[in-house]
Amino acid sequence: MQCLLIAVNAKYIHSNPAVYSLKAYAGQEYRDSIRIAEYTIQELPEEILSSVYAEHPDFIGISCYIWNWSTVSLLIPNLKKVLPDVSVWLGGPEAAFRAREILRDFPDVTGIMTGEGEISFSELIRHYGEGSAAWEKIPGILFRRTSTAAGPEDPADPFFETPPAPLLDMNRLPFPSADPGFFRNRIIYYESGRGCPFRCSYCLSSVEKAVRLKDPEIVKKELQAFLSGNVKLVKFADRTFNCREEHALAVWNYLTGHDNGISRFHFELEPDLITEKELDILTRSRPGLFQIEIGVQSTNPETLLAVNRKTDFAHLKSTVEKILEKGNVHVHLDLIAGLPYEDYNRFAESFANVYALRPHELQLGFLKILKGTPIEKQISSFGIRYLSYPPYEILSSQWISYSEISRLKRIEAVLSIYYNSGQFSHVMPVLESFFPDSFRMYEKLADFYEKNGYFEVTPSRIRRYDILLEFIAAFCGEQAIPCFSELLTFDVYLRENRKDRPAFAPRPLSGRKKNGYVHIELFSRPVWEVRAFGMHPLPDLKPLSSLREVLFDYENRDPVTGNAHITLLPEEPVSSSII
Repeated sequence: MQCLLIAVNAKYIHSNPAVYSLKAYAGQEYRDSIRIAEYTIQELPEEILSSVYAEHPDFIGISCYIWNWSTVSLLIPNLKKVLPDVSVWLGGPEAAFRAREILRDFPDVTGIMTGEGEISFSELIRHYGEGSAAWEKIPGILFRRTSTAAGPEDPADPFFETPPAPLLDMNRLPFPSADPGFFRNRIIYYESGRGCPFRCSYCLSSVEKAVRLKDPEIVKKELQAFLSGNVKLVKFADRTFNCREEHALAVWNYLTGHDNGISRFHFELEPDLITEKELDILTRSRPGLFQIEIGVQSTNPETLLAVNRKTDFAHLKSTVEKILEKGNVHVHLDLIAGLPYEDYNRFAESFANVYALRPHELQLGFLKILKGTPIEKQISSFGIRYLSYPPYEILSSQWISYSEISRLKRIEAVLSIYYNSGQFSHVMPVLESFFPDSFRMYEKLADFYEKNGYFEVTPSRIRRYDILLEFIAAFCGEQAIPCFSELLTFDVYLRENRKDRPAFAPRPLSGRKKNGYVHIELFSRPVWEVRAFGMHPLPDLKPLSSLREVLFDYENRDPVTGNAHITLLPEEPVSSSII
């Protein structure tokens, strides 16, 4: 018996921890019988089908999520056309919470694992390998009734669902590092715990009632494998990593004490639970060692109450400011558009409030109505309409129209280009000063893109600078161009030692390169004094009395932002003709 576990990831650099965990939990006796195949949603279904066929498996397990369901749903009907005798089982949240619907719509699916998969899969693999257990005795699965399984067919209910598998003791979960594919050049996802203490109504974690954490000593041993292997990025999949202070401190103390200078670790945190001890270790860590993500979602108290969240924004603001001021931890903040009691203008307030903190990244997401979540039961009372296919994003509600959601989508697109890319880190704070607030700036920029057809193409990186300068000329006036040209030039060379010189760069002959790793540029304004991240007053960008040379060192980049290290070189006289 040969089993193939299939993961279809969003990107090549991503990995799927579920399939590795299933294989590890099945035990050494099935190690050679279970193979793992990882693909991406960018691959054509027929290419994946050809690859699966080449494996000739007897049993296929597919991990299903909202981001890969479109690809998986095209793959499923064709598997038995090329492998008539194969058994197809599905798992993961997109399958588990739509199990009956999927079995009705896809007759070639043998069954679905409806909860945590490790115990269910280990029993299934033994069933196929040894015939050791009847399906109706395997916990946590849903399958069709047949004459040979779960009694005769029942016209009233053609499916048979077994009781849920018991929640797994996290300390019994084997570490899958022995698999040769686990450390391939990808982002590694790791669980030190499952469950969440909060009950946010839009989140599937609200369904699971218990928080289970691994023993810190086990976590340390497993993390050492990543450190010894110089894994570049490990993302903790824990929904609220700091739900227990002693657990978070044990992990962070170990990572800081055994830092290899290469590996980075990403955590999702609840801001209200960040303690002074946690803040202390975060701000003392090696720059770049830690990345943190905080789900702010909204700053509207009525909205947060409606989705079972309670966030003290004043506390969050103070905590984030302290972390950003230190500059050694990458800070990612999240917002969700389309939540109850938040119309377009109130969302604009939430955006401006969170953007004012100037995190390294601000994700503008959209409410998703996931199967099995509490908010799914409230869609009628909230007047919510949403996509009938993944990712089930909101289209409108009684508070926000489809037109406004579409406009926010365009704002999200320019936010991704001009903020989250980190490529315009010094020009955007200055540009914001010409608008009532940050939201209105991105709103106008999105409208400018739409009006000029720039969303219809994918502008090159340098073209995005040119478009921004066009926007600046239109909304700030031609008199602002000299200053913004220098800011844009500074941002260009901060990220990249370009071979070709941008057309907007002032003083065409001033730039010079010492070697392939260093660039020197002349500036007539102190553009380097703009604080890219974290709250900080804007400096006076009036022309200097003398030109300043700035050396950009690309061999010594900021480990948090990726920007080149800069050095101000000695002053030299400036001619009034170039100011």
